[in-house]
Amino acid sequence: MYEPIRTKSVHTPADDAGFPHRSREEELDIQLAGHLAALLAVTDELGLATTGDRIAEQVARLRGAPPARHAGRTAAAPAALHHRAHALAGRALLVAASRADTAAAILAAQAMDAHTAALAAETVPAPAGAR
Repeated sequence: MYEPIRTKSVHTPADDAGFPHRSREEELDIQLAGHLAALLAVTDELGLATTGDRIAEQVARLRGAPPARHAGRTAAAPAALHHRAHALAGRALLVAASRADTAAAILAAQAMDAHTAALAAETVPAPAGAR
């Protein structure tokens, strides 16, 4: 009544040997390096050289090569940069905790604390005699 199907189904998995596959750990390494590299760019934008050097060391460890550093500065407000850096450090902390990378997790937590403190210092009004 019906003629049998003679071709392979498009829903049948193809031979995966030709495609590169990464482990979960490798994917997390790539993700963590990306978050830290973005944090490094914002840190360099803020002019925090010592912190930037520590972040660059972690990115180099994860990628196997030193990262490119941010060369110029924009006219972005420091508060906006601190908010961005805090968010990036939070993402890096989550990935570092997921892959049990203690060094990166400590660095990200310290960055979060530093940017929180910087934001708090900016929102505190100056004393009346300080002007």
